[in-house]
Amino acid sequence: MPGSDAAPWNAATMRLSLIRHPRPDIAPGTCYGRLDVPAQRPALEALVRGCLALGPPGAAFTSPLARCRDVARALCEHGWPAALPEARIAELDFGDWEGRRWDEIGRQSVSAWAADLVALAPPNGETVGALARRALTFVEQLLADPAFGADARVTLFTHAGVIQTLPRMLRGEPLSGFASTRVDYATLTELRIGPREGDAGRRTIEVLAFNQPLATGD
Repeated sequence: MPGSDAAPWNAATMRLSLIRHPRPDIAPGTCYGRLDVPAQRPALEALVRGCLALGPPGAAFTSPLARCRDVARALCEHGWPAALPEARIAELDFGDWEGRRWDEIGRQSVSAWAADLVALAPPNGETVGALARRALTFVEQLLADPAFGADARVTLFTHAGVIQTLPRMLRGEPLSGFASTRVDYATLTELRIGPREGDAGRRTIEVLAFNQPLATGD
């Protein structure tokens, strides 16, 4: 079944749509990642309208956090497949910083972490490297699953951290500089992922859309 530890299956391509959640209902300047913040209602409704214009995928998965989950549930009411919850595409865990204002956390602490986002974690939190690896593991399992046929269309309702890092991980590229990749709220990044090729077993990754606004009438 999708997401299982199936043997590698590389005969087909996959069209993977990464949809970032709408603007969350939280005070500006607040640190949130794993914090379960709902989306602003008008922004959620606008994103749902934009997604409906895309047409339903063959399968969908969602971060378990409400700002993603509620979009997936609303689309399910309009004929989209029920999205399965998947913790590996949740946002970065900021640990002790979750729910605190960035200015309260302090410039010195944030700067120390920002010196190496990939390898360093907030107190009791998660590194970006760990986030990237868990998301890649999940997508590789999808790609290895024979339940998905040729040119399968799969949608993930997810977060900026996953969208910034996943294409690099799929290409086998370093994560350094990932933070410069802009991913706005309620946007689509779409990849066509090819089979493994050559001695190195690298996948071909074609970017079909990047940071494309989806919300309509927002």
